[in-house]
Amino acid sequence: MTRTGKRISRISAIHFGKLVFRSLLFIAAVVVYILFRNDLYPELISHPVLLVILWIIFFVEMVFRFFPSNLESMGCQKQFARNYIPRGSGAKPENQSAKTTALVVFSWIALNAVIGLLYFTGVIDEGILVLISLFYSVCDMICILFFCPFQTWIMKNRCCTTCRIYNWDYAMMFTPLIFLANPFSISILVCAVALLIRWEIAFHRHPERFSEKTNKCLSCSECQEKLCAHKKQLNVLLKRINTISSERFLGDHNKTKTDRTK
Repeated sequence: MTRTGKRISRISAIHFGKLVFRSLLFIAAVVVYILFRNDLYPELISHPVLLVILWIIFFVEMVFRFFPSNLESMGCQKQFARNYIPRGSGAKPENQSAKTTALVVFSWIALNAVIGLLYFTGVIDEGILVLISLFYSVCDMICILFFCPFQTWIMKNRCCTTCRIYNWDYAMMFTPLIFLANPFSISILVCAVALLIRWEIAFHRHPERFSEKTNKCLSCSECQEKLCAHKKQLNVLLKRINTISSERFLGDHNKTKTDRTK
């Protein structure tokens, strides 16, 4: 429950559950990586049951994204016709610009190009690539629940519901696996890219579904998820911490000045 006594939404609860699960998964992978002396990837290959379990979990999640679901956020569900409520014949869609989208693509490619360079020069190994991918999966939930650098610094969208690139998450999450040539990484990347392509086709064929100006379903009044509440709570907390820190600094500064004048 929140501080106001209201229960968090079902979608929020699911996302918090994913955050906990993925965090534990990442921590477990780090432990395995340390215990087996930097041989996480060979260990996974030698014990494919672990790899199959990971593959099934994420593959099933992606498959569900291809179909309408009440267990997913409207951010990724707006592509479907059932989630389109027209605002009127005169309304025109206003989606985020192609420039900001291109900037996200460029930033992501640049980041992972550096990771690829480190891998091919022997600075990092396959195990680190797996860890980076799992770390991305944790960051995905953090972006939805607490803070998203793409939203804040580049896209400037109001919330996840109106996010232009919501369904890019799995393709971005598994990008480091592109450097691993095995059936598991290839198949999961193919599914992730197919999901991204499906999203882009829907966006270009039906831009009205992706804009709050034309799709009433994306408005705050229609929102049942309230995912933005967690980001707002975090912002309030950070502002309070900043205020307290500033007050303490000013208090200490004034006290120092007073002591000097004595």
